[in-house]
Amino acid sequence: MEGEEYEGLPSGASLGTHMMAGAVAGIMEHTVMYPVDSVKEKRGGLCLSRPLRGIPHFLSLPFEETCFPIERTKLHTECHKRLSNCRRNKPGQGAGSVTRMQSLQPDPKAQYRSVYEALKKIVLTEGFWRPLRGINVTMLGAGPAHAMYFACYEKMKKSLSDTIQHGGNSHLANGIAGSVATLLHDAVMNPAEVVKQRMQMFNSPYKSVLACVRTVQKTEGFSAFYRSYTTQLTMNVPFQAIHFITYEFMQEQINPHREYNPRSHIVSGAVAGAVAAAATTPLDVCKTLLNTQENVALSSVNISGHLSGMVNAFKTVYQLGGVSGYFRGVQARVIYQMPSTAIAWSVYEFFKYFLTKHKLEKRTSL
Repeated sequence: MEGEEYEGLPSGASLGTHMMAGAVAGIMEHTVMYPVDSVKEKRGGLCLSRPLRGIPHFLSLPFEETCFPIERTKLHTECHKRLSNCRRNKPGQGAGSVTRMQSLQPDPKAQYRSVYEALKKIVLTEGFWRPLRGINVTMLGAGPAHAMYFACYEKMKKSLSDTIQHGGNSHLANGIAGSVATLLHDAVMNPAEVVKQRMQMFNSPYKSVLACVRTVQKTEGFSAFYRSYTTQLTMNVPFQAIHFITYEFMQEQINPHREYNPRSHIVSGAVAGAVAAAATTPLDVCKTLLNTQENVALSSVNISGHLSGMVNAFKTVYQLGGVSGYFRGVQARVIYQMPSTAIAWSVYEFFKYFLTKHKLEKRTSL
């Protein structure tokens, strides 16, 4: 298929058009889906699947019986104090703070059976605006991140497709372009993701985004904002490769003429998001652990200080939850990614079409 036929637009869709459309799509996607993302970050924690040597029995009880979370950035004295309190608690009485999705030691109050139940309980117990906590830092990062992401993808896809398939649609080119675009996207979004996840924690100690940034900077250093960057890339590069390949494949099936067709963009985006999300859930679990650094979870497997690196994260998750631990929250992740990618693609394609068409009309009217 010739490049000029893509989406019914000429090849004159500029870099600025791709960046503007991408920025709007990114902000819209993250804004609309943020409440669900809050649930995704709070739901379905891991607990020890078997007793560990040297750990009190109640600390290794099943998920339904007890979990004792604590947030990593607290001072060590506070950690020891809360650990002492935890050991005095009866089984089933949690203490401390915790990230609620894929958390290795979730608070019993942060356990939910469904996304709807989670949202309802969060609003009733923590306030109407609680699911939106941290949305400002996400929007701040999503605009420029998605602008670079889509612009890089479009540019590389066209260049590689011209080389590999002489202007045709190459799945290899789509995968490579999406992977490279992820490098730029994650460089901007990773710090925002770290702050966002800590703001979404159950009983998060941070009063505001700025307070979170200052505390993390002071207690853990600037590197804390990029501690999970390599793991983030390890997850997102295959995610985006699968995502873009699936999206372009679906477009070939349901929109072969590549006309602007909102329904086809929504369906293709949803399917692409679901497939990519399910395939990369184990890496997302590891990324969440690296971002939150849950102290009790790490201490229970004799890890002191900061956990870093994908290999170490994989080993730790297996020690705490076994094979099933890698798929904690997979349902919520797929439920989140389907509408998320559908929104992103439909908004992006609309604005790309609209902005290019507007520029052409202005040009022809002169």
